[in-house]
Amino acid sequence: MSVKRMQSGPRMSGIVIHGNTVYLAGAVGANGSASMADQTQSCLDQIDERLALAGTDKSSVLACTIWITDMAEFAAMNAVWDAWIDPANPPARACVQTTALARPDLKVEIMATAAC
Repeated sequence: MSVKRMQSGPRMSGIVIHGNTVYLAGAVGANGSASMADQTQSCLDQIDERLALAGTDKSSVLACTIWITDMAEFAAMNAVWDAWIDPANPPARACVQTTALARPDLKVEIMATAAC
């Protein structure tokens, strides 16, 4: 079975398609000084863009892992998440607190796997 890589760089691919499964690299907020809600929306916008490039959409998301740096902002992240997910097809999800992400200004990172 072939593997297709998209948005590839020297360190990673943003999208990897294997068979009928799409694996997305973690998405982080475009603006590190933005609120948790805005960073979450930025992550989800990136996921939507990558899913479209892979020929699928959020209704086919199978699982997401979410890392946040402060559980006090869990509700703010969830408010944006709840507005984004396809309520007829919610994915499996894990959300964990981490002490740090790749940059100190980041508050959230989301990684998704979807069917295509």
